[in-house]
Amino acid sequence: METDNQSAQLEQNKREEPVSFTGRVLTVGFVGGVFWSLIGYLAYVLNFTEIRPSFVLEPWAIGEWKEQALGDWIGIVVIGILSMGVALVYKILFAKFKHMAAGVVFGIILWIIVFYLLRPMFPGLKPIHELGVNTLSTTICLYVLYGLFVGFSISFEYNENDKAQQHKSQSQ
Repeated sequence: METDNQSAQLEQNKREEPVSFTGRVLTVGFVGGVFWSLIGYLAYVLNFTEIRPSFVLEPWAIGEWKEQALGDWIGIVVIGILSMGVALVYKILFAKFKHMAAGVVFGIILWIIVFYLLRPMFPGLKPIHELGVNTLSTTICLYVLYGLFVGFSISFEYNENDKAQQHKSQSQ
């Protein structure tokens, strides 16, 4: 009985290994993608934009289910997964920048990539000049806020890691 009690105490005294920086980046990417696509879905429901989260499924999925709520919920999860890759790109290119402007610029670049460069992949996405002012302003704001969220979170984590490593090297 004592050995079980001793092993339980040892288990309680163990410290959990911290999540790696890349793991935190992936988490920030997924959470950011899901959160901001949920906000985008709310904007769609409230008629601020014509674009729903299920538009991300257009190149891969067939069927009318994409035009229903199920398609939007699956689209939100897919955006979260794709956002993990986007967060890794931010980590590689911009993590060292401490200014919020880097995240804002990153969000604008993402918007340009999706609405200009990747538009041929999405047959249901109208050309920019055919989208309404509400849709344009709402989507630009969503992408900027997404870029700010991901950028600030990743840069903060990068700077915290950097400080911890400097402190660790100074104490040795």
